[in-house]
Amino acid sequence: MARPALLSLRKAIAELVGTFVIVFAGCGAITVANRFPGSIPSGGVPVIFGLAVAAMVYTVGHISGAHFNPAVTLAFAVARHFPKREVPVYWLAHFLGAILAIAILRATLPSGNVFGSTLPNIPAFQALAWEIILSFCLMFVIIAVATDTRAEGTMAGAAIGATVMIGAFIGGPVSGASMNPVRSFAPALFEGRFESLWIYFVGPALGAVLAALLYEWIRCEPKDAEGCC
Repeated sequence: MARPALLSLRKAIAELVGTFVIVFAGCGAITVANRFPGSIPSGGVPVIFGLAVAAMVYTVGHISGAHFNPAVTLAFAVARHFPKREVPVYWLAHFLGAILAIAILRATLPSGNVFGSTLPNIPAFQALAWEIILSFCLMFVIIAVATDTRAEGTMAGAAIGATVMIGAFIGGPVSGASMNPVRSFAPALFEGRFESLWIYFVGPALGAVLAALLYEWIRCEPKDAEGCC
């Protein structure tokens, strides 16, 4: 009984560390750019987010699956690629990792109250649509490279990181391009800005689940050399 529990703990720690690094790097870039104008090049934040995600996928993907996102874990569970009993453990790891990252940013950088919260620049339901679409695109890539043996597994980190980067470049000025509830929750917690937080819980969850279900439907694994499904 101890070995499964120890394995689950190790996976959770990998998820916590991966989430911490992504939030610390991405939101840290936003915080540093705000504290020290000109320190982060224009357009640097999406690149940093994407590279951080890619690095963590390659670092701990073989240990935990590299979710780093409660919406991704939910989608994997709904699509039956992840045990439902482990969902709460992963979610807890994600929230703790993200909160720890912002707490350290707050403790170690000069005073201020900008830690990378995501806020929409369009009406709420339009922003929700953007978050659903961006999260759909991200999860569609993730479930393909993570669960389909025909996909190029060695490029998983690059593909996922690139998708995060593209989403951040396009959607950042519009909805904030969160695609991840904890990436929005942790900064909001320290900035005290909760008015639009529901968008960044509902949007990623809906988008990720829809993507996972659609990919499962179109997966169409070949049964023989000539046919499909």
